[in-house]
Amino acid sequence: MDVLAHGLWGGALFGNRSEQNWRWAFLVGIAPDLIALGPFTVWQMLNSRTTGFPPYVYGAYNITHSLVVWAVMAVMIWLFTSEFPWIWCAWGLHVLCDIPLHQISFFPTPYLWPFKTDLINGVFWARPWLIAVNYAALILTYTYLRQKREPFNVTGYLNLKQNATKSGGGSL
Repeated sequence: MDVLAHGLWGGALFGNRSEQNWRWAFLVGIAPDLIALGPFTVWQMLNSRTTGFPPYVYGAYNITHSLVVWAVMAVMIWLFTSEFPWIWCAWGLHVLCDIPLHQISFFPTPYLWPFKTDLINGVFWARPWLIAVNYAALILTYTYLRQKREPFNVTGYLNLKQNATKSGGGSL
């Protein structure tokens, strides 16, 4: 899944209590890729020559895409704060989404690292039809969340329309 979609899903599912929670859930949702691939991507953009991924990128990817590491960190945060870190679940969701959406040939998801992991040869996430389905689902999810937060008020809409017509403002 692309990085933006990871953030949007994290925000939608774990950051819907406030705008600040959404921002944090978005950032936590993109963090596994940002940490593993971000420094190398920036370096590549600043340099004219293209190279393959250095070993540290794969090492960082293994750590950031492990449900074992995620669970240990979640428990540590929970013990430290005495409250389960629900926003942290955006990171776990990122890993869970990557398991079926990465092929073995390019960054397979080592979800049980540091333990032996039976890698899944998933569907390549960048296929146009899959991106379209993913963003359609995101649009539906955010539409639902917005309506749930701000239910459509028919009487309020009709009153606004009536007032606009009476004051010569025309229709809405």
